[in-house]
Amino acid sequence: MAARIRKGDTVMVTAGRDKGAKGEVLKVLPKEERAIVKGVNVVRRHVKPRPGVEGGIVEKELSVHVSNLALIDPKDGKPTRVGFKFLEDGRKVRFAKRSGEVIDV
Repeated sequence: MAARIRKGDTVMVTAGRDKGAKGEVLKVLPKEERAIVKGVNVVRRHVKPRPGVEGGIVEKELSVHVSNLALIDPKDGKPTRVGFKFLEDGRKVRFAKRSGEVIDV
């Protein structure tokens, strides 16, 4: 599977509890086809205190399936699909299908 969504990308959630939320991709899990997005799918965990670790209620982001994410178009800020093309110098780059803008430079 091609890497349509990568770490550092700004994405929008298209389905689920956090539909419409935007955030930055913190980590991509390619084998599971999931990504962790900042501020999306946040859960609260009760953590027991351990030596060197303070206990309490901790908030953390869980992963979201990549099919529920859409890349934000760098030109107009709206969600878009991602395509691949080769430049004249032979590099393979991602581009926003909405505007044709190249994402990787």
